Amino acid sequence: MKIDKFVLCIIAVIGVAYVFPDWGTAHSQIPIDTICTVGISFIFFFYGLKLNPDKLKSGLKNWKLHLLVQASTFIIFPLIVLAFYPLLQTQEQEVLWLAFFFLATLPSTVSSSVVMVSIGKGNVPAAIFNASISGIIGIAVTPLWMGLFVDSSGTQFDFTEIYTKLILQIILPVVIGLLLQRFLNAFANKHSSKLTLFDKSVILLIIYKSFAQSFYENIFSEVSSLDLVFMLVAVLVLFFIAFFITKLIAEKLNFNKEDQITAQFCGTKKSLVHGTVFSKILFGNTAAIGIVLLPLMLFHAIQIVIISFIAAKLGKR
Repeated sequence: MKIDKFVLCIIAVIGVAYVFPDWGTAHSQIPIDTICTVGISFIFFFYGLKLNPDKLKSGLKNWKLHLLVQASTFIIFPLIVLAFYPLLQTQEQEVLWLAFFFLATLPSTVSSSVVMVSIGKGNVPAAIFNASISGIIGIAVTPLWMGLFVDSSGTQFDFTEIYTKLILQIILPVVIGLLLQRFLNAFANKHSSKLTLFDKSVILLIIYKSFAQSFYENIFSEVSSLDLVFMLVAVLVLFFIAFFITKLIAEKLNFNKEDQITAQFCGTKKSLVHGTVFSKILFGNTAAIGIVLLPLMLFHAIQIVIISFIAAKLGKR
């Protein structure tokens, strides 16, 4: 198994944030926050350019599969993490739990979901539909889930401000992209690899700023090696519980093998793009944002490795 280059870049960026945290703080002369905000808008503008409305319409037919994927993404995942909420005893535990809950409420990722379903010989059109629609649903659902618990953790959570930012930074650029599809769709498809590189660059910049802020304020002094091991184990447990619950429901619904693969692969993916963007909008420049992103980045690395292995095995059948 090859190590994903993007995962290596994330590790490198966190290293840079540790050595040079001043660049990502509020008093830095480099306007990273403004660059990230503009970059986010362009990510979703390009997303709108590439989004195919015809494929979305044709994908509506397989509604049972779509319901299972979205239920896995936005209901099963959060409920698994919610089950551990009564066990919290300290504020540190609550912050860590909130980070996992944030991970659980995120939408699925588009590109890797479709690629993995394709490798595993699953239902690719359904994967495209679900991965695309998941990001749109997440814009509304993720803040609603988080709003139930963020206030209790001491973070200000203003729904009006949150949804205003989401509309201006995400929904409006997507709508503009859709309106300009007839003029720029060919350009977006031709330069798809370059646009993907741009997306990842913005995400890396957001990750840098998040961790730089946390390192600058010494937030990670409270996170021990044992905590990191715990996070890794917890992420693995979360993934496999959701993966097998989704499989069980797919079997009960008598899905064929292709639809079952799509349900499991798309329903258990979590988008690093949406996670970093939403964290910036939901949590602002709070120092704890680095800890909030830790489970997501561990999950991102693990899901790529595990799903790649499973997809390769299924592709040989």
